[in-house]
Amino acid sequence: MAGELTRRERFLEKREDFRTNAFQIIEKMVDWCNRTVGSKHLVDEILHSIFFLGKINIVPFSPEEIIHDEDMFIQLKEKYSRPFECFETQLPRRSPFSCVLDMVVLQTGPEDENQIIQTLRNLVIILKPGFLVSSTICVSKSNKQSKQYGVSMSTTGPNAGRIVIAASCLSSYWDEYVADAVMTYYPVKTKKDYFDGTIKLPEDVTCRAYRINCGSEMDPCKSCGNLFGLHTTCEQKWPYGHCAEVESLSNLFEKEKDVKEQSKPTSDTYTPENREKVRNDTLQELRKILKMIKFNTWTGEFYRAFI
Repeated sequence: MAGELTRRERFLEKREDFRTNAFQIIEKMVDWCNRTVGSKHLVDEILHSIFFLGKINIVPFSPEEIIHDEDMFIQLKEKYSRPFECFETQLPRRSPFSCVLDMVVLQTGPEDENQIIQTLRNLVIILKPGFLVSSTICVSKSNKQSKQYGVSMSTTGPNAGRIVIAASCLSSYWDEYVADAVMTYYPVKTKKDYFDGTIKLPEDVTCRAYRINCGSEMDPCKSCGNLFGLHTTCEQKWPYGHCAEVESLSNLFEKEKDVKEQSKPTSDTYTPENREKVRNDTLQELRKILKMIKFNTWTGEFYRAFI
């Protein structure tokens, strides 16, 4: 009995790390927003994303429980009312640390890669591991334009990850070719027999991932090799859509249409009909997961900040 109680206490203590990180990230984003022109939408969006993930956490947290400072709670609710109104009815289009990344890139400018990674590291090292924090950052570029960044999914547990990956695909947050590549495998690690949206990047595109906490470069995982034709000796397969390469390459395709065109999927199964089918299958899987976790209030909308 005592052993069972201790395990329960450790479990609850661990889950409290979610709330601790959530508050610190929100506090940091508000502070950065006050010093960064054109960044209010990122605070709006991260509030919604964190509130949603708090709602579906194994130990759920309400916005009031996450923002335990009463004055701060009142001020945020007045300034950013929509996240408080919509976190139970709309799904986030991306995970929270993606908004943090955008804030840092907006502050620093896209060229200072080392400063961007260092700023993220300075935040990560004061947070508890495992909750709302990305472990990797990816930097993609071609010979023509500025660097584009992405971070890995900052969700905890398979259900939250699968929900946000599906939402990123279906809401047009990810570029269509990147989303189609991910949906070729989603929600498992087996390729669909009726659809192949995987791509091969042009040779002049580089795509490098780094551990945020120490800055060391990482080989792409096997999943990213399968999705994008990236050379790798790594046999690790993360869930398709989890890795930082996905967001980074999506941003690259959004900025550089010629690179996107050169990367177009070439399979005979890549047809409009099959694309529609894979989107429907992904939507059905998303609805199944939401039903399983008893999140029954989704209106079918994905959250967008309008600030």
